[in-house]
Amino acid sequence: MKATLALVFSAAVFAAPAFADCPYPAAPTNIPDGRTATLEEMVAGQKAVKAYDLAVKDYVACIDKELDDAIAKAGDTLKPQQKKDMQNVEAQKHNAAIDQEQAIADRFNEQVKVYKARTSEPKS
Repeated sequence: MKATLALVFSAAVFAAPAFADCPYPAAPTNIPDGRTATLEEMVAGQKAVKAYDLAVKDYVACIDKELDDAIAKAGDTLKPQQKKDMQNVEAQKHNAAIDQEQAIADRFNEQVKVYKARTSEPKS
C-alpha cells in the first residue's frame, strides 16, 4: 500500500509540469537574409528576436516558479532524490530554452554583419 501511494504521489508531482501553464516560446521564423534584406526587414527581424528574448525570459521564470511551487506543495513528503530529479528536469528545460535563444541570436547577429558589410560597401 505504501509503495502504491508513493508511486501515485510521484506520478502526480512529475505529471504536473506536463500540464503546466508555461508554454514554450516559438522561435522567430523570419530571420532576414543580410545579403538581400532591406533595412525595414532587418529592423523587423531585430524586433522579433527581442520579443523572443522576452518570451524566453518569461518561460524560464514560469518554470522556475512552477518548480518552487511543486516542491512547496510536496513539502516533507518529497524525498531528496525526487527533489533533485525535479530540479534536474527544470534545469534541462531552462538550458534548452537558453541554448535555442542563443542560437537564434547568433543567427540574427551573423545576418546583421552580412547586412552591414553589404550596405557599407562603396558604390561604384
